[in-house]
Amino acid sequence: MSQFSFLQSEFAPVYEHALKAESAALSDPRAACFYARLALETAVKWMYERDRALKSPYDTALSALIHEPSFRNVVGNALVTKARIIKDHGNRAVHDTRPVAQQAAVTALRELFHFSYWLVRTYAKGAKPEAGLQFSADALPKTAQVEATTLARLQALAKSFEEKTKAHEQAEAARLQTEQARAQLEAEIKLLQDEIAAVKKANQAAPDTHNYNEEQTRDAFIDLLLHEAGWPLDQARDREYPVRGMPNNAGEGFVDYVLWGDDGKPLALVEAKRTKRDARVGQQQAKLYADCLEKEFGRRPVIFYSNGYEHWIWDDAGYPPRGVQGFLKKDELMLLHQRRTGRKSLSATDVDSTIVERFYQTRAIRRIGEAFENDNQRKALLVMATGSGKTRTVIALIDQLMRANWVKRALFLADRVALVNQAAGAFKTHLPHVAPVNLITDRQAEGRVYVSTYPTMVGLIDDVQNGVRRFGPGHFDLIVIDEAHRSVYRKYRAIFEYFDSFLVGLTATPKDEVDRDTYSLFDLERGVPTDSYELDEAVTDGFLVPPKAVSVPLKFQREGIKYDDLSDDEKEAWDALEWSDDGQIPDRVDASAVNKWLFNADTVDKVL
Repeated sequence: MSQFSFLQSEFAPVYEHALKAESAALSDPRAACFYARLALETAVKWMYERDRALKSPYDTALSALIHEPSFRNVVGNALVTKARIIKDHGNRAVHDTRPVAQQAAVTALRELFHFSYWLVRTYAKGAKPEAGLQFSADALPKTAQVEATTLARLQALAKSFEEKTKAHEQAEAARLQTEQARAQLEAEIKLLQDEIAAVKKANQAAPDTHNYNEEQTRDAFIDLLLHEAGWPLDQARDREYPVRGMPNNAGEGFVDYVLWGDDGKPLALVEAKRTKRDARVGQQQAKLYADCLEKEFGRRPVIFYSNGYEHWIWDDAGYPPRGVQGFLKKDELMLLHQRRTGRKSLSATDVDSTIVERFYQTRAIRRIGEAFENDNQRKALLVMATGSGKTRTVIALIDQLMRANWVKRALFLADRVALVNQAAGAFKTHLPHVAPVNLITDRQAEGRVYVSTYPTMVGLIDDVQNGVRRFGPGHFDLIVIDEAHRSVYRKYRAIFEYFDSFLVGLTATPKDEVDRDTYSLFDLERGVPTDSYELDEAVTDGFLVPPKAVSVPLKFQREGIKYDDLSDDEKEAWDALEWSDDGQIPDRVDASAVNKWLFNADTVDKVL
């Protein structure tokens, strides 16, 4: 009997995929991970269609759905982490050329089991599974398959599912072309959501005593993140490394994970705490472990501590602890160690006057340097008028940071393709030796400066090659945001939270009009950017000319609309309109009525 049989009654589509995953777990791990991910995606999309507490994100991809804040609010941190484990193992199964380990399939099935239990317990109208029900790896089917699924066949299968989903979405869109069909669907959805809300409320009234095995999830997720950063963890000393000199009776301790350099010395350590505790509880213990390792090897490791859901990095030689989305790769940690001694002073590093020659551009670069170097800040916001040379300013900034060994790789983000292409051209002109890469036109190229739109970067964050993320959290040392808007931060804030980097924002919006969200993203007081050079100053200094307003009147706004002036087709459309309850059709619409119709609040909202 399937361990997922509790899904069959009310969640048959999820059950079908889970059953396939369960059947293949021991004999075909690659297929098992794929079907586990498919089961999760089916369940999550079911939730989004029926639970009005969930707000649809910018994209319908599984990654976007499970990272949407409203999803976290509904399911909680533990289940988001379980979903990420299932998703990542499924992605690796489809894209990783290396064999998929049996343990990966077992882990994905175990986490899917707990997510499925929660799904049924929360949304099922009928019988619920027993609270004490637990997943057992020993109960997985041991029947051997003749042939395991090849990577090519699985990729073809994944493509087939994707094409079927798109075809279904297109058919639904076509079906809803008429307003009547849309209204009927909205009414059906509302009834369904009302029903689900009532069922959910009743189910949640009873306490959830199921053991979700969060400790296993924590360990599995930390292992997964370390593997994605390129750490194989295949040596005995990688885990539970013994140290001496701890302030306890025995003077001994065991470091959960040690990440070693090629020279046999520790680059970093990871301290894992129980999932129900704040990750920062492990900060002091991790520091003591770092003291012991430094005494033994003569090099102080970078400190990571985690509870499986939240992760913190602490390079206590320079910065206070900060949240991070994962772990750094070996070359990134090596670079961090080199910078402890090889980083030059920004105040003593000149700004290239062949790139920027205006005083306010140099001043902006110097003020960012002061914020980074003297104040230990990692974010800066520049307010600069359009036409004052924002792009050249950040090119000169990146050049200075690279020459001072503060930055190796930088990412320039803009919200439109035209701006990205313009920036790529500017980097090639003023900083050709950094090999600028336009990720819109060439996603596989390597360089030191990358330019991209936000959606392109969001898609590439999940790009995994042979089990290792191409762009890990430590890949970029600096991110520059061009033409910063509040909508960008709300929609794509996850990019800035994912990468552990310096952050510089550029905006032409006057500093008093920059919204609170923008200042908060850069950890700044409202109205106090790192530096500003606004239009009035630029005009006074003679670098820009004042704007000149041009009035463009519209004839029908001045004169209204006359029936006799319309074409035959327009007259026919005019006659077909329902002007009033008494059937009277006017022969003109006055200008005041046109303006009232054009400029009401609802129309303005639609335009915006």
